[in-house]
Amino acid sequence: MPRRPSGTRERIQAAALELFGAQGIQQTSLREIADRLGITKPALYYHFASREDLVRSLVQPLIDQVEELLAEQESAGRVDPRRLLERYFDLYYQQREVTLLVVRELSALAYLDLASRTAGWRQRLVTLLVGPAPALADQARAVVAVGGLADCTVMFAHLPADELRPAAVDAACGALGIPG
Repeated sequence: MPRRPSGTRERIQAAALELFGAQGIQQTSLREIADRLGITKPALYYHFASREDLVRSLVQPLIDQVEELLAEQESAGRVDPRRLLERYFDLYYQQREVTLLVVRELSALAYLDLASRTAGWRQRLVTLLVGPAPALADQARAVVAVGGLADCTVMFAHLPADELRPAAVDAACGALGIPG
């Protein structure tokens, strides 16, 4: 069961994520978010200077967590591919509502440069999984593994993590030829 937002800032973020997901970012006004929560628009502006600031507050944790995971793995030396894929799954599963919003609203989020960030993350993951100069076939398997794993968290967002995680990680490992 998801944790209930406690403070006004968290309540605003939760309502915004719900409304943005249902209606789209550009189609959701800050007035709607404030009305949903029974607060004034100035109270919302106290916490977020603009819609872009509010959206950034929703997406930034995903960006920070992926960057942290990749930096940690890159500095570790030896990488356990299965463990890396499990952690990557866990991160994306935890952030699946934000990920779904990003997938649906990529053009609206251009100011966050998420398309090139995501491409960069995937390239770094491929390098971690198959090395710096892999054959094309190994690169393709790694791209399928990483992309498919992230896609599973969105396509099967309704499933509990303990059910989805083994299936998705096993499939990603299978694409890489890593024994189960």
